[in-house]
Amino acid sequence: MDSWASRGVLGERVWLNRDVVPVPEHHRVVPHVLNGVTALGTACVVWGLVALEPWPTLFGSALIYCGKLWFLDRMAWLYQDVSAQNERYRSWLA
Repeated sequence: MDSWASRGVLGERVWLNRDVVPVPEHHRVVPHVLNGVTALGTACVVWGLVALEPWPTLFGSALIYCGKLWFLDRMAWLYQDVSAQNERYRSWLA
């Protein structure tokens, strides 16, 4: 039985292979935005740690956590969409 997390990890593999096997149009922009959210969170954490301020550190940590979880959710959705059309990807969970 497959889980949401395993589909998310497989979706990341699909995402990394997008130059060879293109992903559907509706999956092309949001992962980049979510990586930007995570980068912004990382900058907040670094700033908070350097300044020894708890609020930017906690806010940045929340941005990182939420951005990565949403990214994983998008990757699970990506895997679900492409595995319905691609036998090779579908066989990864067999």
